[in-house]
Amino acid sequence: MYCGIYANCLQTVTEDNPELLKSFSAAGLQILESAMLSSVNSMEYILLKTLVAGTVWNLKDLIPSRSQAEIINAVLKILSEVLEMDAGQTVIQMKVAETQRLKTAAETEEILESANGDVLIEDDEVEEMSHKRKARRKAFVSDLLPPTDKELRQTTALLSAQQTALEIIVNMCCSEDPSDDEWEEFSSSDESDAFMETSFNECGGQLLSPLCLSHEIHTALTNCLIPKKIVEKTAFPNCTAVDICSKNPTWKPLIRKMNTIQCRALVCLQSLVSLLDVDHLGGAPALQTLAQHLSQLLFSQPDFAKHTDFLEAISGALRALLQTMASKNISQCMTPDQLMTLCKAGIYNSNTGVRVNVVSILGITGSVLAKEDGTLETLKTIGCCLLEVATKDPSLVVAGEALDALFDVFADGKEAEKASVQIRLLSALKEFQPVFKMKMRKEGRSKYSQEQLCVLDNVKMNLRRFITYQETVEKRLTS
Repeated sequence: MYCGIYANCLQTVTEDNPELLKSFSAAGLQILESAMLSSVNSMEYILLKTLVAGTVWNLKDLIPSRSQAEIINAVLKILSEVLEMDAGQTVIQMKVAETQRLKTAAETEEILESANGDVLIEDDEVEEMSHKRKARRKAFVSDLLPPTDKELRQTTALLSAQQTALEIIVNMCCSEDPSDDEWEEFSSSDESDAFMETSFNECGGQLLSPLCLSHEIHTALTNCLIPKKIVEKTAFPNCTAVDICSKNPTWKPLIRKMNTIQCRALVCLQSLVSLLDVDHLGGAPALQTLAQHLSQLLFSQPDFAKHTDFLEAISGALRALLQTMASKNISQCMTPDQLMTLCKAGIYNSNTGVRVNVVSILGITGSVLAKEDGTLETLKTIGCCLLEVATKDPSLVVAGEALDALFDVFADGKEAEKASVQIRLLSALKEFQPVFKMKMRKEGRSKYSQEQLCVLDNVKMNLRRFITYQETVEKRLTS
């Protein structure tokens, strides 16, 4: 137990801590390597190995370049083995083991009491001994059910290991921060030449560096079948395991742990879909199957809007997946009804991340539909929804994302042009433009980060240019 606590502390303190890295010795790395290679397979040791793998990942800059690939493979092999295990079945098996252990203990106590019960005693003594025996049995059984009961402890260790493994994989999917020079290049001035030379629908408001993976990590992820195992973890927890846990107060907290693993897996999936080539994800058919899987997860729960953590995680995964499919011209499977159900559930959610994901999904889907025939009414619905978010959402980040989505949807296509005129998009944006500028001046520096302001500056620039474009569209269609 203490080893696990120390390993958890070590993983935490070594993350983003360059000062500590300077003092870490080669002998320390060898100890960590020994722990990773151990063949002990108890659940607690699996958790220990996972935490050590996370620590080694944090210390990767200390490892010679010639050994990097070997270490990365060793780390991901451990994570793969952890994710391979079926947590739901483990819950069921451990609860059965606990029940059997308690039954055996109770039977043993009965036998011991019977063996000592042959001495002749008076009736009043019988009553007194019966009372004491009941008290002893109660104390004996309660002693078998402390919070650290071994079956519960084993199960908790496995769930913690799987959650940690997913978090390590997300950390591997790094995003490098732009330098100060890069921020200066994208100045906040409306007259920035850099912006004027790039069309609004090419910028898309995304000024941050994309996620990236080294060749070694990319190879190790695919060789260890990490994407497949992560998709499996996105499923809802085993209903039998959930039912078992819900009936026992000491096991009930495991339900939240199982739900957390699902959310972490969805976040992990979002990163991998953004990073890996379509071929490494199984090609177009696999992406379509994955989209159907995520849609089924989302819409099979009638009250999904109430579970904010789940909604943020799955909407982020859907956003990344639909964007990848759109960029590769892979047909999407979300129906207009499903799209609007998600929209209604998401645009009023208190979580900013959920709202950003939902309007982005509307933009991605709308931009695909804009190139197809017979989509006028759906485009009008999407446009009205995005306009409402852009003009009424209290967060500038969400409003900016909604404007970006409008740019994407109505940038091109005959159906999109007709829809923009019919929903009076131009007049609405002209009216909102000074309001958006004013909110940026009043709230920008005090409420938003440098990265967010950079994106919002880009949106403000593209809004002005999009209005000019819409003026030509409306003039052509109404003349």
